[in-house]
Amino acid sequence: LWPWLLASSGLSALVQLVTLPFFPDSPSYLLIQKGNEEACRKAIRKLWGEGDHQAEIDDIMKEKGAMASTKTLRVLEVIKERSLRWQLYILMIVMTTLQLCGINAVECSLYPQDKRAKFEEYLIPYVSLGVGLCECLSSILCSTLIDRFGRKVLLWGGYLLMSSVLALLTMTLSLQHRFFWMHYFSVILIFLFVVFFGTGP
Repeated sequence: LWPWLLASSGLSALVQLVTLPFFPDSPSYLLIQKGNEEACRKAIRKLWGEGDHQAEIDDIMKEKGAMASTKTLRVLEVIKERSLRWQLYILMIVMTTLQLCGINAVECSLYPQDKRAKFEEYLIPYVSLGVGLCECLSSILCSTLIDRFGRKVLLWGGYLLMSSVLALLTMTLSLQHRFFWMHYFSVILIFLFVVFFGTGP
């Protein structure tokens, strides 16, 4: 069953490979990048049906005008630009904490952790599957929560909950040789960590 589960991820790629050539190009791409208004109208008719779509074309033309008046900065110019300094700092902090938050360590150590926890061999793929389901759940949860609470609250809350889970996980891993049920608690904490990572950072 496990090889079939791994192979199933290729099914969506195959469907995209077969169907995407039949989809029209983006109308904004055709008008802004290619400058082909007729192809843009054709794509709009294919996507939204027949009718007068001049308002949409006018919106794309406004976007094109706005992009033409905006100067494209090189990387060094972005770094030197004083008005972008705080945005750059925030971006660097978020990306650094994202890399150092521990999600890779938790996911990479999951298999050895299962062995240390003395799970039966046939249960290990299901624990890995549980992590994948937690990632899916957190993606759905994040899309519903981000509009209500905003990105800042989710970042702070996610990192706070992940720190708490890592502290508890350290305790459970230290105590699992004393209590037989502690390794199950460790796996639950790993699932929670993945959910908090997906909804926060």
